This record gives sequence, structure tokens and C-alpha cells, in this order.
Amino acid sequence: MLDALVMVLLGPIRDMWSGPAFLAEVVIGGLASGLMYSLVALGFVLIYKASGVFNFAQGVMVLFAALTLVGLMEWGVPMALALLLTVAVMVLLALAVERLMLRPLVNQEPIMLFMATIGLTFFLEGLGQLVWGSNVKRLDLGIPDESFNVAGVLVNKLELSAAAAAAILVIVLAVFFQRTRVGRALRAVADDHEAALSIGIPLKSIWVIVWSVAGVVALVAGAMWGTRSGVQFSLSLIALKALPVLILGGFTSVPGVIVGGLIIGVGEKLAEVYWGPLVGGAIENWFAYVLALAVLLFLPQGLFGEKLIERV
Repeated sequence: MLDALVMVLLGPIRDMWSGPAFLAEVVIGGLASGLMYSLVALGFVLIYKASGVFNFAQGVMVLFAALTLVGLMEWGVPMALALLLTVAVMVLLALAVERLMLRPLVNQEPIMLFMATIGLTFFLEGLGQLVWGSNVKRLDLGIPDESFNVAGVLVNKLELSAAAAAAILVIVLAVFFQRTRVGRALRAVADDHEAALSIGIPLKSIWVIVWSVAGVVALVAGAMWGTRSGVQFSLSLIALKALPVLILGGFTSVPGVIVGGLIIGVGEKLAEVYWGPLVGGAIENWFAYVLALAVLLFLPQGLFGEKLIERV
């Protein structure tokens, strides 16, 4: 009786482990999903490094950028021009955010900026619905959602493209923050707005730059996710999956969110496939949050976050 129960419980897992090619496909799929989570998390890191506040509106920025792109394409604008126009829209959004939201709140408590980003979330969501409608839109960037065979392992072209886009963005942003004067100025602004102003750092310009870059990152993330699952208002909820990535990698580390995304992406896929049959599935929905909670208990700053030292 006991042997029969064990066979029922472990039979599906035994069959899955019997094929190394299947295991490789699960891992590759997890890596691709993790990189796409990291694309969203990158926007959070950029804003946090420049202002020291969590940008609650980043998920809606992903949605708004994707809606603008697909809306322009539906109007008959060529894809390349639509991409450029969407970048311009995100830069204009950055200018408006700096002038109307950030500038009046200079030197205010971080909670004030956080609440302002919540208001920005609802404004962008309503504006997107007003301008582009609320129907699900199909976004076609010319990247086929199909797989090809590599040594017996199926690799999806769309997921591979998303991984390449994430890798390029990470390299560019890492160099930007570490090797450029603007990147160093961003870190100074995050530490102390008033001190940054006193040494001649143009706070207005820095905020416009970082929100513009975050807008471009949101556009890339929105394009990848929109191509994969359609552009719809639930797209803004992927920001919730980016939160565990931030907690794991650290709110101030660009490479950290990539590592965190990869760990969560691979971990949730493996857990869903190999442990899911034992508990009825749905592990993928909560695995990232449980992992983030465990990390918070032992590493509050994440794997790569900066340790905070305060004098009392």
C-alpha cells in the first residue's frame, strides 16, 4: 500500500527527471522569465538610486509605454518610427514628472515622494485607458514566438530575444553608473538632495535623465511582455513579481536585480514542474514571495544591496 502511494506521488517527478533535455528546457525557460522580471526591476533600481524612493508607478510605466507603442503601430506608424516616438513620449513624461511632481517635493520625506508615485500610478493608468482604450492589444515586433532545436533542447526565439535585450541593458547601465559623471552624480543625489545641490549637481537635470532612462527600460520591458502575452492592463501587475527580485538582489544594485531575477525565474519554474505535482500546482504564484521573505530574515539589504550604517 505504501509503495503504491509513493509511486503515485513520485512517479511524475521520476518521469520528468528521466529526460535531461526536459530539465534543460525548464532551466532555460526559467532564465528567460527571470531576465524579463529583471527588466521591470531595473526601472525600480534606477529611480531608487537617483531619489532614494521606491517608484510605485514603474509597473504602470511599463504598461503605458507598451500601450503607446502598440497604439502608434495600430495607427499605421512604422515600427521603427513608433519606437522612436514612444521613447520621445517617455522623455516628455520624465520632464513632466520632474517639473510637476519632483521639483515641489525636493528635500521632503521619502514617504511623500512614495505617495506621489502612487498618485502617478493612477494618473497614468487612467490616461492610458483614455487615449488607447482598455481592450487587449496584440503587439507584433517581428519576433516569432516559436522554438528551435539545439542539441535536443527546444529554445524559444522570443525568450532568447528578451534575454539578449536584458543583457545589453544591464551592461550599458552598469557602465553608465560606474564610469560616467552622470552616474556618480546619481548616487550623490540619492544620498542627500541638499548636499548634492550645494556642490553644484543639477538636481533637475539628473532627475529628468534617470526618469527618461527608466522610461526606456519600461518600454523594452513592455515590448517584450506585450509581445509574449498581449498588451493589457494586467501587464502593470508584473511589477508585483519584480518586488521579490528587488528584495533578493538589492534595491541599489543593477547586477543584483539580474542575479535575483535569474534565481527567482529558475527557482519558480523548477518548483512548479518538480514539486507542483505533490501539492497540486500553483507553486509558481507564491514561490518568489516566500524566497524573498526568507532573504529578508537574514539579508535585509539583499545579496548585493548596500549596507546601511547609521550613527546614533
